[in-house]
Amino acid sequence: MTATFPLTLSGVQVRRQGKTVLGPVDLTLATDGTTIIVGPNGSGKTTLLRVMHGIERVNDGQVAWECDDPAKHGFVFQTPIMMRRTVAENLAYPLKLLKTPKDQLAVAVDHWLARIGLVASRNGQATRLSGGERQKLAIARALIRKPDVLFLDEPCANLDGHATREIEALLHEVASAGTRLVMATHDMGQARRLANDLVFLLDGKIHELGPAAIFDRPATGALAAFLRGDIVT
Repeated sequence: MTATFPLTLSGVQVRRQGKTVLGPVDLTLATDGTTIIVGPNGSGKTTLLRVMHGIERVNDGQVAWECDDPAKHGFVFQTPIMMRRTVAENLAYPLKLLKTPKDQLAVAVDHWLARIGLVASRNGQATRLSGGERQKLAIARALIRKPDVLFLDEPCANLDGHATREIEALLHEVASAGTRLVMATHDMGQARRLANDLVFLLDGKIHELGPAAIFDRPATGALAAFLRGDIVT
């Protein structure tokens, strides 16, 4: 099997209406771990995730995977989109697109329903789930295809502590099992709990990056101020 990583961004820039919203960015992501992307609102976190996933066109530069196979990527949005179908049908949909045999599909759906605690809701409408339940379903729906990498854009925004704890536990499990996670978050506590390495964006550029130890030893005043909760511009 061909390796998906490393992922290399070289001189990547994204412009909208004549304004540079990201870049230039040079970044290499290796095979293992959880990369957390932080930065003030408007710093380019979502745009960077979309560029890496391949759903945002770049104006300059290059995005290069060791093996560029979109089937090996998953993406979870901040506000998950639920189809007007049952919970089980939402979960099964990606495998139906892949024409997965029915017996294998049923096993995978049962497995993930149990894993996210939604067995009792399997025949209920997905649109009626709570916010935390919808987000868990969205994550499971992305993972059911067994992607090599999962991108997540603030998956716990606006969720209560209980739902956040459940989602973090799920992410720890899948990361430990070998799925590469790249996630944006505004929650510094969550960033500390999940990160193996950190990317700090400011004004569309990578201002600082490194292993999780930089939480305690930031190299720049801007990151130190951001981690204290100061407004950084």
